[in-house]
Amino acid sequence: MNLRGIHHVSAITANAKNNYRFYTEVLGLRLVKKTINQDDPSVYHLFYADEQGNPGTDFTFFEIPNAGHTYAGNSSISTTALRVPDDQSLEYWIDRLDSYNVDHDGITEQYGRKLISFRDPEDQRLALVSDEKNNGVAGGTPWDKSPVPNEKGIVGLGPVTLTVKDPEPTFNVLTDLLTFKQTGSYSSTEGNQEDVLVFETGEGGTGAEVHLKIQPDLPRERPGRGSVHHVAFRVDNEEELAVWRDRVKEARIPNSGLVDRFYFKSLYFREPNGILFELATDGPGFTTDEDPDHLGETLALPPFFENQRDEIEAKLKPLDTKGPHS
Repeated sequence: MNLRGIHHVSAITANAKNNYRFYTEVLGLRLVKKTINQDDPSVYHLFYADEQGNPGTDFTFFEIPNAGHTYAGNSSISTTALRVPDDQSLEYWIDRLDSYNVDHDGITEQYGRKLISFRDPEDQRLALVSDEKNNGVAGGTPWDKSPVPNEKGIVGLGPVTLTVKDPEPTFNVLTDLLTFKQTGSYSSTEGNQEDVLVFETGEGGTGAEVHLKIQPDLPRERPGRGSVHHVAFRVDNEEELAVWRDRVKEARIPNSGLVDRFYFKSLYFREPNGILFELATDGPGFTTDEDPDHLGETLALPPFFENQRDEIEAKLKPLDTKGPHS
């Protein structure tokens, strides 16, 4: 029983309006769901993805208006990669990032792939990674109304980097519990010893990798705006998720039990270094309650929140997501 790859990554923003502008207008992603943080219905939860919000393409944000500055460090999800079709696409993205004054490091190479490391306006640590050599999990399909040409567009989530002080406990959870396999390693700085371990699951490739970066001298990260809350991995269905729940329980790792997020079912737990993992089912998906042509345009609430709609909407700051591309 293998996980199928990365399902989604959820991060923190202090400003939903600015976040929406950057991820749709600059990065060209589609807002496929404007909903609420189910654990705190007073704030937005925004989902950006490909044309339909396919699993493996979702980059989501909780709006926490009073979120402070992130102090980067250990026990963190320190980089989220976004896949683009090929090396040539990166040339397009250099020009695009420059035109929007986005802070980036140019085209470099990591683990045999070309990529661009960059930051969003809240210093979210990101990378655009080329899928030119990818032979693993297939990417999604960019939205045809995106401001970015389809042949250059982001097709999903790439490798997620975890930064830890001691790799052994996380290594054990990834391999012994979650059945990832270590497939390689590389150096995070030119000329230094290899300090990043690479793991993959399922079909492997850019959409199914976790990179474990070892930084023994860093303090623990203090999260805020621009930090990542959790990473989720793909599970086929609810029946399989129940088996995973039992595996986690047998490993004596505290967990949330099965949680109904309406668009998918979830299981949450923290690995020993304190990083929050989620296992999430591929379905039923984001078109279950909205017309595929009009995803994300209005506030979507799961049925178990619908009777609170008036109260919820009264607390949320209005956010126009019909935008120029819808």
